[in-house]
Amino acid sequence: MISMGLKTPMIEVSKVSKQYKGTDFYSLKEVSLSIQKGEVYGLLGPNGAGKTTLISILCGLISQSAGNIAIAGNNFKQDTRTIQKMIGVVPQEYALYPKLTARENLLYFGSMFGLSKSTLQAEITMHLDELGLLHFADKRISTFSGGMKRRINLIAGILHQPELLFLDEPTVGVDVQSKQAITAKLNALNASGTTILYTSHHLREAQDFCTRVGIIDGGVIVVEDTPKKLIETTEDARNLEDVFIARTGKELRDYA
Repeated sequence: MISMGLKTPMIEVSKVSKQYKGTDFYSLKEVSLSIQKGEVYGLLGPNGAGKTTLISILCGLISQSAGNIAIAGNNFKQDTRTIQKMIGVVPQEYALYPKLTARENLLYFGSMFGLSKSTLQAEITMHLDELGLLHFADKRISTFSGGMKRRINLIAGILHQPELLFLDEPTVGVDVQSKQAITAKLNALNASGTTILYTSHHLREAQDFCTRVGIIDGGVIVVEDTPKKLIETTEDARNLEDVFIARTGKELRDYA
């Protein structure tokens, strides 16, 4: 893990708000947070809490209504290309072409990062091998299991060795073996210097994986600390799930 000294944060969010057009409420309300280089930061919250909106702003997919965002000191409006090269995104939905093989998918996505053909082929082979998929490299994605697709989805987001990786439910719906392989890969990436911003509903996984956690509800960060500190400072909490319920309540958050 990279030591966290007085350096430029990887992510700096200052009083960011977001109101979507046609709505009379704010999805985010003056959110501020700072994520240091080398952290694994878990952004946790109920459905509709503002997680997706904040991640979308940080990835440059949408703009905030107010406030400021900096990625390693860079501003999206002025340094868009610099930031795009720095970040990797692994979405919850599979971003893969089912009729193409695993290798063809990765060659396509890797080419978008401007990698040379030799470098890209070497990266693809290495990642496929490390995640137990090299034997299936030339099989169509449509034949893959959910766990295999998740692993290919991850590889597609890290081929260019991003400094900052956004993960949205990276292990949802996978078998135990795939989950362990994905977690091991993410831990190795983090150990090599990649900062990770992670969202998930698997709170036990977040407790073990994250160096720090922020719980968001109603567009506001309601609490933020290490998982250990959050558990210690929440009455009767035995784990992060207890902390989550204590901070966000038991009310169902269904919406359509």
